[in-house]
Amino acid sequence: MRKTYLLLSLFSVFFSFAQKEQEELNEIVNAEMKSASNLMAVAVNPNTLNYDVTYHKLELTIDPAVYFISGKVTTTYTALANMNTVTFDLATEMVVTSVKIGTNNLTFVQNASDELIITLPSTQTTGTPATIEIIYSGAPPSGGFGSFAATAHNGTPVLWTLSEPFGARDWWPCKQDLNDKINSIDVFITAPSQYVAVANGLEQSQVVNGTNKTTHFQHNYPIPAYLICIAATNYTVYTQTAGTAPNTFPIVNYIYPETFTPTVQTQLDQTPLIMNFYNTTFEIYPFHNEKYGHAQFGWGGGMEHTTVSFMNNFSRGLIAHELAHQWFGDKVTCGTWKDIWLNEGFATYLASLVIENFDGNAAFITDKTNMINSITSQVGGAVYLTDTEALNVGRIFSSRLSYNKGAMVLNMLRLKMGDTMFFQALRNYLADTNLAYKYAVTSDLKFHLEAVYGSSLTEFFNDWVIYQGYPSYNITAQNWGAGQAKITVSQTQSHSSVSFFEMPIPVRLTGAGGQTFDTILENTTNNQEFIISVPFAITGANFDPEKDIISKNNTVTLGNENFNLEKAIALYPNPVSNELHIQIPSNISIEKVIIFNSLGQKTIESNELNFSVNQLSSGVHFVQIQTSEGTFHKKIIKN
Repeated sequence: MRKTYLLLSLFSVFFSFAQKEQEELNEIVNAEMKSASNLMAVAVNPNTLNYDVTYHKLELTIDPAVYFISGKVTTTYTALANMNTVTFDLATEMVVTSVKIGTNNLTFVQNASDELIITLPSTQTTGTPATIEIIYSGAPPSGGFGSFAATAHNGTPVLWTLSEPFGARDWWPCKQDLNDKINSIDVFITAPSQYVAVANGLEQSQVVNGTNKTTHFQHNYPIPAYLICIAATNYTVYTQTAGTAPNTFPIVNYIYPETFTPTVQTQLDQTPLIMNFYNTTFEIYPFHNEKYGHAQFGWGGGMEHTTVSFMNNFSRGLIAHELAHQWFGDKVTCGTWKDIWLNEGFATYLASLVIENFDGNAAFITDKTNMINSITSQVGGAVYLTDTEALNVGRIFSSRLSYNKGAMVLNMLRLKMGDTMFFQALRNYLADTNLAYKYAVTSDLKFHLEAVYGSSLTEFFNDWVIYQGYPSYNITAQNWGAGQAKITVSQTQSHSSVSFFEMPIPVRLTGAGGQTFDTILENTTNNQEFIISVPFAITGANFDPEKDIISKNNTVTLGNENFNLEKAIALYPNPVSNELHIQIPSNISIEKVIIFNSLGQKTIESNELNFSVNQLSSGVHFVQIQTSEGTFHKKIIKN
């Protein structure tokens, strides 16, 4: 009975842990899709494609106790075509009262499409810059989730923004498509002096004027409009240090006073440790010349605003996820919503790497198991979105596909490539000057992975990223002569879009004396047979013991077929294109291999187990294998 109670207790602990992790991921997903309720009504605005924003100066006046904002936004941009008008995205609820170039007032109109259209004083020619000043005010639209909030915590007013993906236009005039990053910004927040203001970049100054205080922040890295943020309330400021001298930088945390307990401080103290782990694994924090930090806000989960993630709580998983976005999402940003896994799959997997490196392999296996269970809870679903899916907010921010499946695809790439090549490829991807502080799509990542791997990954990306579903494996393992085992791998597919999932297969063989032997099988065809050397007689087998592969309903069988030397000699691949490999039991030796064509003419003679067959013509050929235990005959097909 004690065993029964123990098992029930362990199951309860595991279930609670898995449930907690899924709830935390759901909070992250809900926060990151917060303003996305408007997405279906917003396509790429063709009217903002004719200019490149280089600088914004945002001078904003707010009061956390009042749902209202007034501001002056000064924008410098360069014309990409001859222009007579310039268009900004801005909600109609924001009332513009003045537009100027220098001291010249410009005419403008706001339309029902949430556009501010400004008539220029003369044609602005391609390649020339201009600076426009816009003065506006209003109560931002609050339908749906909204992107501008004035609420309260513990009776104290708090104001914060969350603009992903198309909410920036709700509270300031901008260009918010995924095709432009602003080179630098200055943000001036004027608020009642009792409040602490927050924005991207480094705080430059605080100036008190009567009952108000103006706080100036400066951010000198490229940033998309949706990652620009502000917040204000009676924050307690807790500053830490991260990095390694001389490359140290501050982590500035803005916390509700009633929340800043010893427990929360202990949680926050994980941030420099996670930061240093990411610095070592990938590259130094992309915004290390400024700061990182957190600002508490009133929405569940977190949001990865550049240099300051907005956070509802400070669990290690949430800290790890939002910090990971500073590399994957903020430095290199997905170029379309079809490629959202380049943001979310990476952030999810990096948080999983924190579990692996901070808690150990058993916890890492549990985390991967939870992700696999989520992914395989439905039979279909791809990582990469279709055009139609990219208009569906729930699909873009799917925890099952964009987050969990994206993360496990990265884990499988790591298994396929090996740690050294995998992490080097990611470092190269982050360092690519065509992508760094710019935008990337899935083919950009694939290019860098292939460049390091040295082989095509098209089949992998088709199976696991572009198309849908997952495999179910049937593994049969049996003893096959002295010191050898034969393993047969078969699979079925959950979705018709993939006819066969190619993937290295981890198998753990076990012996009667407690021995274990791990092997990885390059599974490229169905019903594929492998003969491997094992230093003991096998009594059992375990498929994917580390939970590295997306799969479900797998079976493992211990075969009892008698050893047969004829069957133990295997030729692969078959059909063959370039190089033929001969696999024989370790207790016999090769003497000669002769290949004959269909007319009985000798075409190749070799005493090697691996040799080129490029000179063979296409079709059927016969192989004579002379060994220390006799001569055996096989058949191959040359592609």
